[in-house]
Amino acid sequence: MSALPPHGEGTAGDRAIQQTLDTAWPADLDAVDERRLLAAGRALLRADATGVGRDRWPAYFGAAGQGVTPPAFATARFRIQAAVARQDGAPDRAVVHLVWAGTDRGGTHTDGRITDLHFPRTTPTKEGEPAWIPQPRT
Repeated sequence: MSALPPHGEGTAGDRAIQQTLDTAWPADLDAVDERRLLAAGRALLRADATGVGRDRWPAYFGAAGQGVTPPAFATARFRIQAAVARQDGAPDRAVVHLVWAGTDRGGTHTDGRITDLHFPRTTPTKEGEPAWIPQPRT
C-alpha cells in the first residue's frame, strides 16, 4: 500500500506527502540554508505558476517579462503540497524539490505536480551570509 494519499485528497494529504519526502530524502543542508532555499523555492515556483512576484526574480524571468510564459494558474487555486531542499551533488549546489497542486485557467485541477529548482551558492553577501541564486531556466 502506498504511503502517498490518493490524487484529489486535497490539503488533508499534504502532510503525508511531506513526510514521504522527508523520509525518502534525508536532510543534508545546514538548517539556515535549508530554510532560505525552501522560502526562495516556494516564492519562485509561485511566481512562475501564478505570475505574482516575478519582478523579484529578473535574472530568472528576464527583463520586463520578455520571453516569459504567461501564468497558467490563479493565485487562489495554487498551493505547494510539500517541499524539501537538499544538496545537489556538492555542498555549493542545492535542489528544491516541490510537490504542488493547482487549477489551470481551463478549470482542470491536478495535484502531485513536481518541480525541481536548482540553486548554486554564490559568493557571500555583505552580511557574510551565503547567497543562493536560482539557476536560470534552459
